[in-house]
Amino acid sequence: MIPRLPRRRTERRGLNLWPVGPVLILAFTIALTVAGGVFYTAWDLLGARGLKPEHRLDSSTLFDLVKLSFGVVAGAGALVALIVAYRRQRVDEDGALRDATRLHTERFTTAVSQLGDDAPAVQLGGVHALAGLANDAPTPALRQTCIDVLCAYLQLPHTPDPGTDPADQEQHHRYLALRTVRHTVLRLIGDHYRLPAGTHGSWQGCNLDLAGTIIDGPLNFDGATFSGGTVSFDGATFSGSRVDFNGATFSGGAVSFGRVAISGGALNFNGATFSGGRVSFAGAAFSGGSANFNGATFSGGDVYFGTAAFSGGSLFFGGVSFSGSRVDFRLATFSGSTFNFYQAAFSGSSVLFEAATFSGGSVFFGGASFSGGIVSVDRVTFSGGTVSFSGATFSGGTVKVDRVTFSGGTVSFADARGEAPLGLVPGAGEPLPPGLILPDAWRS
Repeated sequence: MIPRLPRRRTERRGLNLWPVGPVLILAFTIALTVAGGVFYTAWDLLGARGLKPEHRLDSSTLFDLVKLSFGVVAGAGALVALIVAYRRQRVDEDGALRDATRLHTERFTTAVSQLGDDAPAVQLGGVHALAGLANDAPTPALRQTCIDVLCAYLQLPHTPDPGTDPADQEQHHRYLALRTVRHTVLRLIGDHYRLPAGTHGSWQGCNLDLAGTIIDGPLNFDGATFSGGTVSFDGATFSGSRVDFNGATFSGGAVSFGRVAISGGALNFNGATFSGGRVSFAGAAFSGGSANFNGATFSGGDVYFGTAAFSGGSLFFGGVSFSGSRVDFRLATFSGSTFNFYQAAFSGSSVLFEAATFSGGSVFFGGASFSGGIVSVDRVTFSGGTVSFSGATFSGGTVKVDRVTFSGGTVSFADARGEAPLGLVPGAGEPLPPGLILPDAWRS
């Protein structure tokens, strides 16, 4: 099937060129206006009072007038030639683009036919052909079309592994072959996103739609820059796979893991820089595996875990620097996961656990330093689990623990140093809420 390719506005309506007559009249009018402006400006600068009349012309003056006449005619001819050359160049460029698009469409049709073949080896050839077409696409829209087809291939349903029973040997081998094709697509996507923006073969800034896919192989975005476009893993399933964003830069655009199911493997953002954009895990279900942000820098943008359910697995924010962003766990459910903010530095960000529910698991801020920003544990229900600030240092900022319901579990500031966060210590004569543990120095 030949795809419907997006085209430039000039291609959809033909070349948007004005008739040559009005263009020439406009060009001569502009030329005369500019020449007149230059003449009168020079006249004014020279302080001329008038022209010296000459009743009789000598041969030299007459010759100069003839040369001036020929010069005017030559200039007019050059102006006409320039306009005609520009129009011819526009027509040639548009024709070249049409030819390149036509060739791209033919190659695209062949590659898609290979991708739809029953033989895994032919499909593998189609995958590489589409990746090459994306690199050589004459327009960004055609490049995006190739990427969309590769993503759509990953979204197609596939038969699960029947196992190694000898009776199912043929189906098992076919499953392994098709999995190799899927893993090749994942590898090619990562390879092209890691190339610096603006270089040949770089897909940075393009949209990547992997919603609903089963990610069972490695996907590497190490060092990539996300400054535009959208990367979507919404509804994807991660089963023992590894997706790496180590050292990546998020300065715009959006990366979404909404409603993903993570039952194994790891999502790694170690050393990543967040200066804008948004990474969302809204509604994600963590029943195993881990998400690692160790050593990352948050100077802008959001990481959103709102309404996520953590029944297993772990999140690590060790050594992270928060100087201007928000990490949001509002309405999340914790029934058996570990969150580690060990030695994180908070100088101007927000970490929000508002309206979350803890029935197990732990959140550890041990050794973290708070010199600004807000950590909010507001309207949280504890029927188990622990939030620990043991050994943390407070020199500013706010830790808000308000309207918390304890039927089990604790929020502990044991061995914390520095000044008590604003609003944390009850007033004189007021008892501590059950489950809240404060250092003796703060209580006195």
